[in-house]
Amino acid sequence: MPQPQRRWAVLVILVGIGMAVLDGTLVNLALPTLASEFQVSAAHAIWVVNAFQLAVLCVLLPLASLGDRLGYRRVYLTGTAVFTLASLGCAMAPSLPWLAGLRFVQGLGAAGMMSVNLALVRSVYPRAMLGRGIAINSMVVATTAVAGPSVAAAVLSVADWPWLFAINVPVGLWLLWIGLAALPDSETKASTTVRPVDVVLNVLTFGLVFLGVDALVTGAGEQGGWLRPQMAVALLAGGLLAGGIYVRRQLHLAVPVLPLDLLRIRLFALSMCTSVSAFCAQMLANVSLPFLFLGPHGRGHWEAGLLMMCWPLATISVAPFAGRLIGRVPSGLLGGIGLGAMALGMGTLALLPPTASATWIVACLLLCGAGFGLFQSPNNHTIVTSAPAHRSGGAGGMQSAARLSGHMSGAIAAAAVFSQWPPAQGLGPYLSLGLAALMACAAGAFSLTRLRV
Repeated sequence: MPQPQRRWAVLVILVGIGMAVLDGTLVNLALPTLASEFQVSAAHAIWVVNAFQLAVLCVLLPLASLGDRLGYRRVYLTGTAVFTLASLGCAMAPSLPWLAGLRFVQGLGAAGMMSVNLALVRSVYPRAMLGRGIAINSMVVATTAVAGPSVAAAVLSVADWPWLFAINVPVGLWLLWIGLAALPDSETKASTTVRPVDVVLNVLTFGLVFLGVDALVTGAGEQGGWLRPQMAVALLAGGLLAGGIYVRRQLHLAVPVLPLDLLRIRLFALSMCTSVSAFCAQMLANVSLPFLFLGPHGRGHWEAGLLMMCWPLATISVAPFAGRLIGRVPSGLLGGIGLGAMALGMGTLALLPPTASATWIVACLLLCGAGFGLFQSPNNHTIVTSAPAHRSGGAGGMQSAARLSGHMSGAIAAAAVFSQWPPAQGLGPYLSLGLAALMACAAGAFSLTRLRV
């Protein structure tokens, strides 16, 4: 794509994916305020977050497949329009059920933007610059994924909670205006049909499993739970049954909605395993660190927030460097080194005594962030380029699904650890960080295995 159209297209892609990822965690800090204003329990208020994540999980892969068929530009801009309208509705929501419902719609729009993100990056950049483009995109995703609470704190310090959603409206309108002119359409499109039955099975699989696991982890039938244990198990079993039927159908399709056929490409499959394990480790650390700093280490909220900013700052600094190494150094080696550094940083944090100095903590967090930045861009590049060009949408959708699955697995693992060793007793955060280090080691092993391919 020639300049200056490429520059505008890249800006639209980066702002869009940053906004979609940011909104996944932006509301977390406002949950106590929402629970108080709508006079509901914290267990009910958290559905403002869950509804968004549930929508993304349910339709991400069908929309990626639809992008391969109809064009990535069309899916991206439609998702942006839905996201913008839903954001306006969220800002005007009169009750929690309305807010959760509109957050679900907002998640549908975000899924449209996420599903074809990497496919658009591949369409915009020439092959020689693709590594750099994916590195910049990965840097934005990694930064916005952990910046939600900080951005929310800045907004809530000067405005009420509806502005957390209202600020998306002018940005979304700008994206639609510039995107219509700047974004390219797909040159090649997959010759497949997205069948309604496959979409329904995809929604049932991810939706029922999400609901069942969430109900079990949050304590079904107990205080704060929202379902009886029998119903939670039934939801989980129903999701697994639908998933079995869904997978069996997809295995017989030439270009499936759930692109399991891409997993036959060994390099693609190993890169997906690397991604899921690494993002699981990242979420375990993100959940554990606040409890560690505010609990055993006895630090205040402000100091804990400053310490946690070291991770994304290191990722931002290393990601462009990692992008320049793509094509020169094998991605399996870059990922192995980065994830090894990440495991070392988290393992050291888990072993530090409560009296450890801030210098030691900063050094460990910088090591974690730098290692994550060294892994992410080359890994995403391998996922996209190891798939055929006309399957870029499916490959990008699988990459986003791997990130979300890793984050969900990490959150569930942290909840399981904390249920056995409550953070108030002091041991839980250390064990959770140790588990995160082990997951990073597993991710590094998957990455190094790619050197044999």
